[in-house]
Amino acid sequence: MASESKSTSTSVKIRATKASSVSKAVAQYTVDARLHAVFEQSGESGKSFDYSNSLRTTTATQVVPEQQITAYLSKIQRGGHVQPFGCMIAVEEASLRVIGFSENVSEMLGLAPQSVPCMEKSVAVWIGADVRTFFSYSSAVLLEKAFRAREITLVNPVWVHSKHSGKPFYAILHRIDVGVVIDLEPARTEDPALSIAGAVQSQKLAVRAISQLQSLPGGDVKLLCDTAVECVRGLTGYDRVMVYKFHEDEHGEVLAESKRPDLDPYLGLHYPATDIPQASRFLFKQNRVRMIADCFAKPVGVVQDEALSQPLCLVGSTLRAPHGCHAQYMANMGSVASLAMAVIINGNDDEAPGGRNSMKLWGLVVCHHTTARCIPFPLRYACEFLMQAFGLQLNMELQLASQLSEKRVLRTQTLLCDMILRDSPTGIVTQSPSIMDLVKCDGAALFYQGKYYALGVTPTEAQIKDIIEWLLRVHGDSTGLSTDSLADAGYPEAASLGDAVCGMSVAYIRRSDFLFWFRSHTAKEIKWGGAKHHPEDTDDGQRMHPRSSFKAFLEVVKSRSQPWESAEMDAIHSLQLILRDSFKETEETNTKALINVGNEDVELQGIDELSSVAREMVRLIETATAPIFAVDNDGDINGWNQKVAEVTGLSVDEAMGKSLVNDLVFSEYKESVEKLLYNALKGQEDKNVEIKLKTFVSAEPDNALYLVVNACSSRDFTNNIVGVSFVGQDVTSQKLYMDKFINIQGDYKAIVHSPNPLIPPIFASDDNTYCSEWNTATEKLTGWSRESVIGKMLVGEVFGGCCQLKEWESSAGSIDGE
Repeated sequence: MASESKSTSTSVKIRATKASSVSKAVAQYTVDARLHAVFEQSGESGKSFDYSNSLRTTTATQVVPEQQITAYLSKIQRGGHVQPFGCMIAVEEASLRVIGFSENVSEMLGLAPQSVPCMEKSVAVWIGADVRTFFSYSSAVLLEKAFRAREITLVNPVWVHSKHSGKPFYAILHRIDVGVVIDLEPARTEDPALSIAGAVQSQKLAVRAISQLQSLPGGDVKLLCDTAVECVRGLTGYDRVMVYKFHEDEHGEVLAESKRPDLDPYLGLHYPATDIPQASRFLFKQNRVRMIADCFAKPVGVVQDEALSQPLCLVGSTLRAPHGCHAQYMANMGSVASLAMAVIINGNDDEAPGGRNSMKLWGLVVCHHTTARCIPFPLRYACEFLMQAFGLQLNMELQLASQLSEKRVLRTQTLLCDMILRDSPTGIVTQSPSIMDLVKCDGAALFYQGKYYALGVTPTEAQIKDIIEWLLRVHGDSTGLSTDSLADAGYPEAASLGDAVCGMSVAYIRRSDFLFWFRSHTAKEIKWGGAKHHPEDTDDGQRMHPRSSFKAFLEVVKSRSQPWESAEMDAIHSLQLILRDSFKETEETNTKALINVGNEDVELQGIDELSSVAREMVRLIETATAPIFAVDNDGDINGWNQKVAEVTGLSVDEAMGKSLVNDLVFSEYKESVEKLLYNALKGQEDKNVEIKLKTFVSAEPDNALYLVVNACSSRDFTNNIVGVSFVGQDVTSQKLYMDKFINIQGDYKAIVHSPNPLIPPIFASDDNTYCSEWNTATEKLTGWSRESVIGKMLVGEVFGGCCQLKEWESSAGSIDGE
């Protein structure tokens, strides 16, 4: 029954979390659609669009017709325009027949007009044409081969040449509902070998950047983000690179920035959720790298087969034109070109069916440039590879921070429980630590047996009694309430509390006993690192600009606090359950009467309270998001929580009694685990130790789970060590990624040192200009072996006055006639 109850509670929590997430997204779509409609009505240039005012007057509660939302999404996903730095052809997959194309195809491919049956005039490209006729024979063969691929995006880019002009293009393919879209981006060189070398160099730079990220010390998200923007700026050459984080309430914040010295900083800027609409965020999950080459360039229209029921879907197109609203925003902030890359991390376990991690858009890495800029597809692909590594590293840091937070909360709860057992319940507000240490807040309070105990920034006693009356009247059938805006929650006297008390979380204990936590308005928490807006600056609140967005954000959140996170609510709920068992309601008695209770009753009460605390601590460990397990003095498993059971595939019943070293750890890790156990059983608790556990989710014996664990000595009531507990962090995905990383390094070496005549001479230097690369083609060209030049200075020792081909003297003699 207990298991069934726990399962029901978990499923209710999952449904509530998913419902809340969907509700937020739907509400934001409504606001986005309304703002889009206002912009569309403001004219072609959007000059009359007052962004700040529109945002202030548009709320999620306004009713927007379903047709308007549908039209908005269609405009974003099927806009019918592409950017002019390339051209697009859509084809029917089975026949390779053209079903759509951008109006600049004939110009970019250099196609000559020709007579087409059933058409009044000669045209260069037409609906129904065979796409292969536009490209050279070898290119057509490559396209046919690509079309046969099960996952077509894995073959990108395909190197093709126009049949008529001979110009080279990167063909980037993806499937849509009615066929295949071919994005054609001009390549900068006509030699495919040089293109390969460029792609290899891009990957090599990305690999170097990844190594730099992975060499950082753990536990510092800010340092990781700062390093990421520096790496991306070095890789791409954009004027400004920023890391944007999406908060729980959907608004964004600039966490890190690398920029040209003369540009105004945007570091620390917050902006409303509408600045990056939900529809755009959805697109970033589908197409994780998005480039706008020139926001001033006029978009090119798309012509399509009239038989198609709706405009072509351009969600996955690398050329999809930006919406006018976004182009205006870029122009207002002086950014002509941009490159935006999605930062994807694992979502919460309870957001995905079956307990599997879902993918969550954590934020973006955004690059801006003050002039038009177009970087080739191979470099963008390398950037996407870098973002995957950044996302993995960030995910690890966030997991570590979450585990440290859980550990801190558990420690605080243990101390609070100890206070409750030793003293009266008021100890949690009169001693240290207090309930303010449980979650981040500006104030906290306990209302117990008609008395008010307040800490920090709180309402007055009269105000708190009024709040309690409102709670019992409006929310009397609930067990608590949390809100980031008392005004939005409907509390009629919210204005009288001012900015000091905007958000509140309350836990009902018994009848008229309550625990409160309070937060001040969000703006108090914000420290903008950007330059102050000078009075003589010409920016105004009407224009869509980072400063006006920041101003609009502050306007929106002036009566709102930071939202309460799920982990914080779990901590509050856990303390609520503990206190409910501890607060013994008695009629017409007070705390003094407890002194007269017989010794046996006191002991029984203490046992009950200790049992309550123990049960709650077990529940917290069981439902923790980190893998937690324990062993006895013999090293046999005696604790195995839900998370470690999930990731290993080994149930609690199956795990109990197994030997950690002999049954669950891979042989190459036995020695380190034995040392870990030995130290912990002596009281020496080692941290951040990697172990490799066997998994039982499939029949393959080599499947492994990599954990980085902290060992904690378990003690009994006499303080004797009776076992070891392990709190782990799952790093398996990083390990697998490192394998891929090593493979790519191997691929790079294989390509560079291939004797294939298409591979050009390639040499490289390290940061001190010493030769670090000298491939086979360079050996053949110069006659000097790799071993003879590696480690020598390129300038002076290898090249320069003493640089010459090995056979230079004999070849020079033959030229002179000798």
